[in-house]
Amino acid sequence: MTSSDRRSAEHPGVAASSDSGVDSPARRTVVRAVAAPLALVGLVLVAYFAAPLDREFDGGTVVVLLVGLAGVGLLVAWQVRAIVNAPHPLVRGLAALALSLPLFLVLFAAVYVVLATTEPGSFSEPLSKVDAFYFVVTVFATVGFGDIAPVSGIARSLVTVQMIADLVLIGLALKSILAAVEHGRRRRAEERAAPGGAVTRRG
Repeated sequence: MTSSDRRSAEHPGVAASSDSGVDSPARRTVVRAVAAPLALVGLVLVAYFAAPLDREFDGGTVVVLLVGLAGVGLLVAWQVRAIVNAPHPLVRGLAALALSLPLFLVLFAAVYVVLATTEPGSFSEPLSKVDAFYFVVTVFATVGFGDIAPVSGIARSLVTVQMIADLVLIGLALKSILAAVEHGRRRRAEERAAPGGAVTRRG
């Protein structure tokens, strides 16, 4: 009988707990990587469908949209810094994407619902919250099925703003988040490789 076998026989509870906990950190990381983004997406969508959007479309609606877009930009900038310094950059990056992208889409969807309610002829058909969210996703994905289309000048202007913002989000924000994830993973790898776990810095 080996020494490990003797320890297992003498302390079976300790051995079982150590065996079952070998990969528990990895499992917890995977669970967080899946659960956190899904929870954030769910919260954003619940807030969108629960929000009262039966207000009149006016200049204040446009201001709210612009402030919301600025808030998404600040959120992305803050998340990029947080990802680089996070112990699990990939998990933090997925959470950043799961929060920033739905917020961006929901902002435009809410504005489209308000506009369609105030001016029913703004789109080719009346828009419910589901229809508006479906429409912003098709615009973001550049699918363009054509079943819903902007008709009025205001609607076309807002959709144009969304298309430009889509390009900015994809070209800058998402790439910045992905680059921060890669940078953070390299930093963590350098920390683990350094003697004593010290951080190696380059000048």
